[in-house]
Amino acid sequence: MQKGSIRVQTENIFPIIKKFLYSEHDIFLRELISNAVDATQKLKTLSSLGEARGELGDLSIVVKIDKDAKTLTISDKGIGMTAEEVDKYINQVAFSGAEEFLDKYKGQNENNIIGHFGLGFYSSFMVSDKVELVTKSFRDAPAVKWECDGSPEFSLTEAEKPDRGTDIILHINEESSEFLEASRVKEVLSKFCRFLPVPIFFEGEQVNNPAPAWTKKPSELTAKDYQDFYKELYPYNEAPLFWIHLNVDYPFNLTGILYFPKIKQSFEIQKDKIQLYSNQVFVTDEVKDIVPEFLMLLQGVIDSPDIPLNVSRSYLQGDPNVRKINNHITKKVADKLDEIFRNNRKEFEEKWESLGLFVKYGMMTDDKFFEKAEKFHIMEQVDGSAWYTMEEYKAATADLQKNKDGKTVVIYSTDPIQQNTFIKAAADKGYKVVKMETIVDAAFINQMEMKWQDVHFVRVDADIADNLVDKQEQIASVLSSAQEEQLKKLFDVKPEGLHVTVEVKGLGAEAAPVVATRPEFMRRMKDMAAVSGPMGNFYANMPDEVLLTVNGNHPIFQQVLADADPARQEKITHNLSDLALLSQGLLRGAALTSFIERSVAVMEGK
Repeated sequence: MQKGSIRVQTENIFPIIKKFLYSEHDIFLRELISNAVDATQKLKTLSSLGEARGELGDLSIVVKIDKDAKTLTISDKGIGMTAEEVDKYINQVAFSGAEEFLDKYKGQNENNIIGHFGLGFYSSFMVSDKVELVTKSFRDAPAVKWECDGSPEFSLTEAEKPDRGTDIILHINEESSEFLEASRVKEVLSKFCRFLPVPIFFEGEQVNNPAPAWTKKPSELTAKDYQDFYKELYPYNEAPLFWIHLNVDYPFNLTGILYFPKIKQSFEIQKDKIQLYSNQVFVTDEVKDIVPEFLMLLQGVIDSPDIPLNVSRSYLQGDPNVRKINNHITKKVADKLDEIFRNNRKEFEEKWESLGLFVKYGMMTDDKFFEKAEKFHIMEQVDGSAWYTMEEYKAATADLQKNKDGKTVVIYSTDPIQQNTFIKAAADKGYKVVKMETIVDAAFINQMEMKWQDVHFVRVDADIADNLVDKQEQIASVLSSAQEEQLKKLFDVKPEGLHVTVEVKGLGAEAAPVVATRPEFMRRMKDMAAVSGPMGNFYANMPDEVLLTVNGNHPIFQQVLADADPARQEKITHNLSDLALLSQGLLRGAALTSFIERSVAVMEGK
């Protein structure tokens, strides 16, 4: 029997390892099963090289709970260890067996070695009062048992073990008793180990898929295989729109499958995130430094052995491989979207409701993506009759929608139903109105006006139709100056929360009597403030700017001005202004109630 102290490289590191090595205690199971997988993969490699003789037999890993003994055991049938190897790899903390093995068999190892047998093993002490390791090497050597209670003291003795491999028996401490519950262990196995490359059994059931779709070549997979794998990842989601298979081995290693999910306009903060793996071991689902920010709404898996298991933000932000992976994913996504757009534009248009968010966000935040995406960014006409890229829209509107500065004026609607009156007025002039109704459009429009310097966006209700492209000369009014001033006074209303400016203009007699418009700049600022949080409070708290354009040429105003009853004049003009505000969704609360009551009174002749 050997007794001794664990040789650590830094004085007093052991208590730190025990308590603070990992922020999440459940990660111990990932580390121990990763080690078991390593041991199994090593055996396969040695067998293929003729260094491990005989049949390998069943190589599955088994996880067991014994509630009475308060133990959790992880058993593998891998390479095992001799007494000397236990002393070297377990007692000399931070001396990595996996690293040494990789160096020795560089270029010959076809089975990936997951990690670093050493520090990871000591994560077991985060949940254990005592740890026993019983192991038998594939070489002709006696089995040994190593035992430690979490202090630097250990014992190493010969043991009885009939089969090759290693059992790690954790005597779970009181505060970690959750890991004696089958449901909790199954949850952790599902999180960290569901795609490890060696079969893992718990309570008689296999809990992992050792050959997930991303580990295969695209040529080996059908559309159904990709869809089935998506269902395996996200069992309750609708089928994805399409997917991208990543498969790179130079200048960095990267595999994975990224899915474009269906996105509703009222989408929630994403819960089904992209998962990061390293050689099939789950690392994290916080991937924002690896995946470009605009693609965080994608789903699926990326796997790179170039990213360490104990990943940190500072590592991700500084590592050149991570930057290359980020750029590669951006290029692959842009190329895939471009391919669908060119080869099946109808399918692309049908999926734009979901794709538009990705594309617009990417065009705003990533210049390289913008260069490709501006060719396949599309806009739908409000009546659904046509789709346009920006170049197509410019060509289709060249005769009518170029302003005096030579810019194409893109007339858009954020709510085709509510803005129907304005859309009809614009369509009557031959203008083409497109939909811009996603939550990113306010910011998108601002950015695109800077990037597309020959384009100006105007919402369809930002002005009367005559003024949407350029301010027009006023049509002669049939009213005298005195009558116009009288009308202005009658329309001098001050609804709560609105800043209303009144103008009397000569419009066509067929135009509406009163039109409420919201000037583009201020409305845009408020729209952006609504989604930008505290930074947008300045604009968000300002009253809505509204311009009431009173059509002095409408016949109703001849009647109003001729009416000798000031109360009736006030009622009619108030109702007309309220109708105009209602068309903009700006009549609410008490003002809306007053409008309804007043309308009834007018109809009753009161």
